[in-house]
Amino acid sequence: MARTIREEMEENEEKILSPHACLSKNSKGRLRPEPECDIRVAFQRDRDRIIHCKAFRRLKYKTQVFLAPAGDHYRTRLTHVFEVSQIARTVAVALKLNGHLTEAIALAHDLGHTPFGHAGESVLNDLHPGGFRHYDQSLRVVDILENDGKGLNLNHEVRDGISMHSKGRKEILPQDISELPTTMEGRVVRVADIIAYVNHDVDDALRASIIKEEQLPSHIYEKLGRTHSERINTMVKDLIYTTLEGGGDRLTISPEIMSAISDLRAFLYKNVYETNRVHDDFRKAMKVVRELYNYFLENGLPREVVSTDSPSRDDHRAVCDFVAGMTDRYALDLYHEIFLPKPWAVM
Repeated sequence: MARTIREEMEENEEKILSPHACLSKNSKGRLRPEPECDIRVAFQRDRDRIIHCKAFRRLKYKTQVFLAPAGDHYRTRLTHVFEVSQIARTVAVALKLNGHLTEAIALAHDLGHTPFGHAGESVLNDLHPGGFRHYDQSLRVVDILENDGKGLNLNHEVRDGISMHSKGRKEILPQDISELPTTMEGRVVRVADIIAYVNHDVDDALRASIIKEEQLPSHIYEKLGRTHSERINTMVKDLIYTTLEGGGDRLTISPEIMSAISDLRAFLYKNVYETNRVHDDFRKAMKVVRELYNYFLENGLPREVVSTDSPSRDDHRAVCDFVAGMTDRYALDLYHEIFLPKPWAVM
């Protein structure tokens, strides 16, 4: 019997990829077994399912840092995941890791983000009895909420990378590997995530005049570069070459560049994320999310939402899923419709 295209691709992975890569045919499998595709390898199918799902399309209108930005050039959650994916794939190819797996994790890692970014996440964490973490919600999206309650049935390694990508202000590459994804591809996405956001958030903050070029510490320029592209290039090259010098079995960044990345992240927290100008909008956004949540908890969800988007019968769980899935503009329009008075129509 002739081999399928998928089987040929799996054989090529064995020949080309690093011993540290996760081979498609060695995946631990899906939540529910299903027949293999004749053409695409397992992780390639996962990537395609992610790109075609509704939650992925909604990322276009979800906040990255600036709420419902009016300018055409500010990042949204969708452009963020594309930038993460591009950086992660560049690193994965250089290290001879599985590009399909890397891309799938990168494109899905933020599917569970709320409207208004971390402002919305903070509110849902307070209101939902089980708390709320966007990476857990991302997993819930792909496991349950998408595809009319059937989920996307992704492979274990993609799901692991999604659930373990977040680091907040913790170490980027902790020594304890239990804090990291189990695959090298998942770890690449974790690092690519911070490389993407510390650079594009600086770019957006400069565009919004929240910071000025001269405010960036001089050692950041000296170690990483003066432009957006130079800084990304420095970080990516350092990650690749330092990892290869160490044998390729563990992601590594040189102490000098790691220190500079950490300093740049600290600079952003102090001068962008925690400034009054950004926080004033966050407080307003938090009010919108809180009042929408409480309204639907008291009055129930729209019938069409209950029947299609949330199979859960738990009120808090269903409301949390509904609100978390909203885009910025949908949440604002819904808030206006529910809570603001409408002009009287005089005949």
